[in-house]
Amino acid sequence: MGTFSVRATVWNVGVPEKRLSLELLVGTGATYTVIPSRVLEALEVKPARMVRLRLADGRIMERPLGEVGIDIEGYTASATPVVFGDEGVYLLGSVTMEQLGLAPDPIARRLRPTEALLMISLEARVA
Repeated sequence: MGTFSVRATVWNVGVPEKRLSLELLVGTGATYTVIPSRVLEALEVKPARMVRLRLADGRIMERPLGEVGIDIEGYTASATPVVFGDEGVYLLGSVTMEQLGLAPDPIARRLRPTEALLMISLEARVA
């Protein structure tokens, strides 16, 4: 599958004025969005916890995980998990795409809106 990038605006959820625009590679194999540590530190994003991550070569590593707000093409998530990554690593992960209601279209090389599921029967509603 081909790769492509999208323009995103990210911000500190506690200080929304601290924001910037950047390009994220759509990472269909990445669970979490990854932005370089120095960028997150400049936004004053604080790590909330450590997360264990499996790399493509099978190695396991631990990295800090924080939260940022994100907007891509008018689709907004007020808080999404973000990994404090290495320099030059800008990935849009599947958790963020799901929160935004977007999915990659590898043929058109863009993100497309998805249909969310609400698996409840109308007959099962409580009055």
